[in-house]
Amino acid sequence: MLADWWQYDFLRYTLFSGILIGLICPILGTFLIVRRLSMMADGLSHVTLSGVAAGMLISKKVAFFSLVNPLFFGMLFAVIGSLFIERLRKVYKAYQDLAIPIILSAGLGLFTVLISIADGFNADLYSYLFGKIVTVSIEDLYALIGVAVVVLGTVVLIYKELFAVSFDEEFARVSGVARRSINLLFMVLVALTIAASMRIVGVLLISALITLPVAASLQIAKSFRQTIYLSILFAEFSVLSGLYFAYLLDWASGGTIVLMAVLVMLVVLGVKKLRVAFR
Repeated sequence: MLADWWQYDFLRYTLFSGILIGLICPILGTFLIVRRLSMMADGLSHVTLSGVAAGMLISKKVAFFSLVNPLFFGMLFAVIGSLFIERLRKVYKAYQDLAIPIILSAGLGLFTVLISIADGFNADLYSYLFGKIVTVSIEDLYALIGVAVVVLGTVVLIYKELFAVSFDEEFARVSGVARRSINLLFMVLVALTIAASMRIVGVLLISALITLPVAASLQIAKSFRQTIYLSILFAEFSVLSGLYFAYLLDWASGGTIVLMAVLVMLVVLGVKKLRVAFR
């Protein structure tokens, strides 16, 4: 079975993509949870899905766009959605979390309309919804590599500013941090990550991979940096083991990865409870 992963191109693309996803998703997820925006991934995932549907519809109607990967339409919509969320957070200052369900509803509504215009459900859309190993292409891998480089590079460069804005936005403003620019840039990074990861995990399940490893690491981590490191460890285990069992059992890769992430979280909770009981 291991030989198959090196023999077939799409399996290698899936493996490398999974490793990158397991790296960048928990990093951004840690900042999202600290900022109390854990539902952000859900909102942007629905917008991304409508972008993919729009890309598929346009490729049917316009021959020129038939060669364009719908993933790039999803990225475009995700970035636009992130900009709208940031704008709505400023409009509803006392109820900033309201921006997420507004965008989520708009994305879901647009997706439904686009599907009806296309006169039916496109079978290719299934892989974007729930993830599928055999659909990962070299274009998807290149897009994910590009997003990973941008995300990791940006987090390293503005880590202190991002940390300050995430924990105390008002203190960051007083300290001279350009919080609006940081917030906007962070939203764009989350949007690009969600769009680039959908082929492996599925757009409807990507939020689970962003939040579950972080939720597990928060139970045992003793610092913010340790939370990030542990969440990456848990995410990588969930992705690699999920891909293994998905290939072995012919299951949807996204659902299998999420189930492994849930299992990791339950094990961590169980171990913590046992440690407390035997003290």
